[in-house]
Amino acid sequence: MQLFSDPISMGLLASLLAGLATGLGALPILLKKDFSRRSLDLMLGFAAGVMLAASAFSLLVPAFQEQAVVDAGWTGVFTIVGAGFLLGALFVHMTDKYLPHEHFQKGAEGPSSDLGRVWLLVIAITIHNFPEGLAVGVSFGGGDIMTGMSVAVAIGLQNIPEGLAVAAPLVREGYSRKYAVGLATLTGLVEPIGGLIGVSVVTFAVGLLPYGLAFAAGAMIFVVGDEMVPESHSGGNERLATWGLMIGFFIMMILDNVFSFLFGAG
Repeated sequence: MQLFSDPISMGLLASLLAGLATGLGALPILLKKDFSRRSLDLMLGFAAGVMLAASAFSLLVPAFQEQAVVDAGWTGVFTIVGAGFLLGALFVHMTDKYLPHEHFQKGAEGPSSDLGRVWLLVIAITIHNFPEGLAVGVSFGGGDIMTGMSVAVAIGLQNIPEGLAVAAPLVREGYSRKYAVGLATLTGLVEPIGGLIGVSVVTFAVGLLPYGLAFAAGAMIFVVGDEMVPESHSGGNERLATWGLMIGFFIMMILDNVFSFLFGAG
C-alpha cells in the first residue's frame, strides 16, 4: 500500500502506464497492414479532443482552484496560471524549433541533422509525448488522486489511437509491423521521464503546483494546435477529424466528472 500513498511513485507508475498505452494502440497493425487515412485522421482528432478536455478540466481548473491563485485574485490569474500556461507553450515552441525532427506529413523541421529519418520521427513524437508525461506527474504532485487519475486516464486514452497513428505510416513506408509496434511503444516510454520530473518538482516545491498544472496545460494545448489538428486536417478529412475532436472532448468531459464523483466525495 505504500506505493499508493507516495505521490512520486503514483505519478511515475501512472505516467508509465499511460505511455505504454501507445504500444497497446499500435497492436492492431499486427493484424491489419493498412488503415485508411480517414480512420487515422478520425483517431488523431479524437486524441486531440481528449487532450483539450484534459488540459481544460483536469489541469487548468485545478490550477485556478489552488489557494495561492485564489488568494492572489485576478493578479494570480495572470501571474501564476497565465505565466505557467504561456511558459508551457513557449517550452514546446523552443524545443520544436531547436531540436531536429521530422513529421510524417509536414516533413523535416528544426536544424538540419545527419540522423536517419526514423530517429527524426522518434524525436518529433518525443517532443509531443514529454508534456503528456509531465502533465500526469504534475497532477499527482499535489496529492489530489482525482486530478491525477483523470489526467492519467486522459493521456492513456488519447495514446491508444495515437499509437496506431504512429505505427501505420511506418508500415506504409516499408518498416516491418513488429518494428512499428516496438517503435510506437518506445516513443511512449518518454512519458514516465516527464512524469517523474513533474511529480518530483511539485512534490518538493509545493508552491510550484499551480505553475506546473498551467505549464502542462499550455504545453499540451500548443501541441494540439500546432501539430495534431493540422495533421488530422491535411488529408482532406477535416470535417471527420473535427467530429473526432468533438467526440474525444465529450468523452473526456464526462469521464472527468465521473472521477470527480468517485474520488471527490471523500
